Amino acid sequence: MTEQVSPASGLHGVVTVPGDKSISHRYAMLASIAQGDSRIYNYSSGADCHSTLSCMRALGIWHEFGDEDGRKVLTIHGKGKNHLEPAVAPLDAGNSGSTIRMLAGILAGQRFTSQIAGDESLAKRPMRRIMLPLAEMGAHIEATDGQFPPLKIQGSQLHGIDYTLPVASAQVKSCVLLAGLFANSETIVREPIATRDHTEIALRELGADLKTERKVIRLQAGAELTGKTIVVPGDISSAAFFIVAALIRPGSDIILTNIGLNPTRTALLDLLRGMGAQIKLLHIEQVNGELIGNLQVKGSRMRGGVVEGATTAAVIDEIPVLAVLGALSEDGLIMRDAEELRVKESDRIETIARNLKRMGATVTTTSSGLEIPGRQTLRAAEIDSCGDHRIAMAFSVAALAANERSAILGAEAASISFPEFYTSLRSLTN
Repeated sequence: MTEQVSPASGLHGVVTVPGDKSISHRYAMLASIAQGDSRIYNYSSGADCHSTLSCMRALGIWHEFGDEDGRKVLTIHGKGKNHLEPAVAPLDAGNSGSTIRMLAGILAGQRFTSQIAGDESLAKRPMRRIMLPLAEMGAHIEATDGQFPPLKIQGSQLHGIDYTLPVASAQVKSCVLLAGLFANSETIVREPIATRDHTEIALRELGADLKTERKVIRLQAGAELTGKTIVVPGDISSAAFFIVAALIRPGSDIILTNIGLNPTRTALLDLLRGMGAQIKLLHIEQVNGELIGNLQVKGSRMRGGVVEGATTAAVIDEIPVLAVLGALSEDGLIMRDAEELRVKESDRIETIARNLKRMGATVTTTSSGLEIPGRQTLRAAEIDSCGDHRIAMAFSVAALAANERSAILGAEAASISFPEFYTSLRSLTN
């Protein structure tokens, strides 16, 4: 599908984004191995999160969507952690790296053998980072060329380990912790840099004995989870596209409602404010251990800067749209320590650079990032999403600042995380 995006003089209005993708994945898995029903409000509408639900159904866990006073609610009928059933066919994770990496931790502790695969893009994404710690816990996993999907996971009795993550990765941390639910002794994970802590919050909410201190997470063995009612905050990574869109168009004034403001995810807001962004918090409350609030964003004169180290790890999903902002900022943007971008749905470093150049921008790639001068003018272009949802949405934002209408090729990729993206974008620009 090709989406035509025209320049916009400003964005105005109120927008709601889908439920947080990261949180939705985690609750779908944990509710499935909890005892009893869980009711989940605002579950993500993205295709990735529905891949997780499909995998859990194939493992014998039933769910249904309903409507309660205009609110979408997902009910998952959990059976407890030892009552999953062998799937009759290989599990299909679709395009979702989150699904395959985190679910591998649960599958490793089962009493049966599972196979899990995905689409062509997922088949190119390395899995060694999860395979190594799971092997230390006693799992037996086979993979193509020793690291690529499909994975064949022979369920085993697992034992706890004391594992230091070689690189910051919330998915790897989560995989080890989920496997730790099936271990016969304590599981410890040590992080070099603190990453998003949605798994830890979700585990506590459902009854696990888990403690965190100074980037060390300890999960006690023998946890039995219990289903409950949960509200998923709006996805700040999805909100990022509208935040940047408003910032780069003078005169913009938008409000984003019910956004997740977990401190491990708000580095984006701190970074943007440091560059001159007018972002105001209008309301905040805590629900199920997660902070939720409303944001007002106005068009701003952005200075630019350097993104590196722990900040890069914290905003890794937002780098495509930050690159667009960098080209339009006063001083440009330098991004370092972003090697992880090369093994996402596309090689995002190269895809960002190629599409910026199509729009007439100057950009230099490095092995671990990008250098983007500021005060650039973007021209209309045909943008290739490369099947990557964040590239499709980031360059739709760039198109708002171009001289004429741009074409986003493969725009349907946005449905991976945000099926309503183009409808919402049009509502703010009309």
